[in-house]
Amino acid sequence: MGTILLYYKYIDIQYPEAIKKWQKELCTKLGLTGRIILAHEGINGTVAGEDEAAESYIKAMNDHPLFNNIDFKKSPGGAEVFPKLKISVKNEIVHLGVDPSKVTTKDGGKHLTPEQTHELLSNPPKDFIILETRNNYESAVGGFAGQLDPNINHFRELPKYIDENLDKFKDKQVLMHCTGGVRCERATAYLAQKNVAKEIFQIEGGIVRYTEKYPDGYFRGKNYVFDKRITVKINDDILGSCYVCNTACDDYFNCLNAQCNKHYISCSNCLEELQNTCSASCKKAIQQRTTTSRKPLEKIKSV
Repeated sequence: MGTILLYYKYIDIQYPEAIKKWQKELCTKLGLTGRIILAHEGINGTVAGEDEAAESYIKAMNDHPLFNNIDFKKSPGGAEVFPKLKISVKNEIVHLGVDPSKVTTKDGGKHLTPEQTHELLSNPPKDFIILETRNNYESAVGGFAGQLDPNINHFRELPKYIDENLDKFKDKQVLMHCTGGVRCERATAYLAQKNVAKEIFQIEGGIVRYTEKYPDGYFRGKNYVFDKRITVKINDDILGSCYVCNTACDDYFNCLNAQCNKHYISCSNCLEELQNTCSASCKKAIQQRTTTSRKPLEKIKSV
């Protein structure tokens, strides 16, 4: 089937454009597709391809003086989960929207192994809270019971939420979580700089590493991923509901109406009734050809 690699590393990169050129040559040679973001603060990537190619990529990264000792998270899937290879140089490797020189990982929360995280969740102290750092469409299909959910559309909205809700974190032990850990590195640092929380933790390796160790643990539902799989099933719990009829379900689709293109959860009945659109008005627009229709999303089955 192939391998998908999820990884990041916060490391000072003096010449990110040069690294971009090297990454493009390396991934093209190995037949890897995916997304890689580079910045002076580090690298954040997800690439996919044949098993041998993925292992060759890991070796090449470990041989590079900047990128050794990266925690590569592997999951089944090949180059088909990404339409192409895209490598970008940006100001941040995840867009927190805060100057990366002012909020750095050196101030980040204490890393807990999956085992330590599970123990904390099994015996939470009275002053303990869980803070979701992912977007609302991610938490809609999976999360930790009782978590504090900011209901944000974009990661860059998290600092504003923290600023407006500092009282929620006062004298609390806060566990923050995200998919693979990269968002929490600076998000925990941002909260730490407010000097209100008693202690701040993050899961080493994020949801991915925790659920590998505890698939039937405290994380319930599906883990949202940013490729054609859309979600990865962790356990049988269904947290989401149909955007149209509110039936319990957790499969995402994009509205066939190209002008809408809403990313939404739908049950099979509503999907059929509305002909792959999110509403009666979008269905009508397609039928009357007052809008253009996009190619239906070719979803890769979750594993």
